Amino acid sequence: MDPFIKSCLLLFMLLNPFLLIVYLVDLVQELELRDFFRVLIRAAWISSGVFIVFALLGDLIFETLLQAHFASFQIFGGIIFLMIGVQFVFKGPEALKNMRGKPEHLAGAIAMPIMIGPGTVSASILAGKDLQPLSAIASIALAVGLVVIIMIGLKWVHDVVRTHNEPLIERYVEIAGRIVALVVGTYSIEMLMQGISYWAEQIA
Repeated sequence: MDPFIKSCLLLFMLLNPFLLIVYLVDLVQELELRDFFRVLIRAAWISSGVFIVFALLGDLIFETLLQAHFASFQIFGGIIFLMIGVQFVFKGPEALKNMRGKPEHLAGAIAMPIMIGPGTVSASILAGKDLQPLSAIASIALAVGLVVIIMIGLKWVHDVVRTHNEPLIERYVEIAGRIVALVVGTYSIEMLMQGISYWAEQIA
């Protein structure tokens, strides 16, 4: 597969707009389409900026600037995702609302830790290694742009369907939310295990 397409698809799959829209279901239900678009665009700009920095600088950020191994980031990210998954299981979307805080901070809260995580950062670093700088930036921009377009489309579909079948939408959100919580929890454990395995190899 072409490295450009591979890098773009990897980041797109890790961002996964179909899971992300369920994760942000409280915002989907509460915000108008225009407001949701505005918040999502800001989050996309923040995330893209971070991804591009990691694509261009790569491991230099961890090993030289932070003087820490990427495994530490994996472990910390795993703990955060585990907390999110557990709260989603017991409290649902209301737990995510409390974690995000005030409405004016929504864009940053969506970007981190929902869009910016160990998986997406790793994909950005790999894009920087496999592609020329401009190609890496273009692949990141394309992946994030596709995610935003699909999420806006899903938000529009939600608004149209909800006016006629609100109980069905609420049931879907409840079921999909539990599934997302399981995926997030499983992924968090995987990140923790990868980080711990790396440290075990270093100690041995």
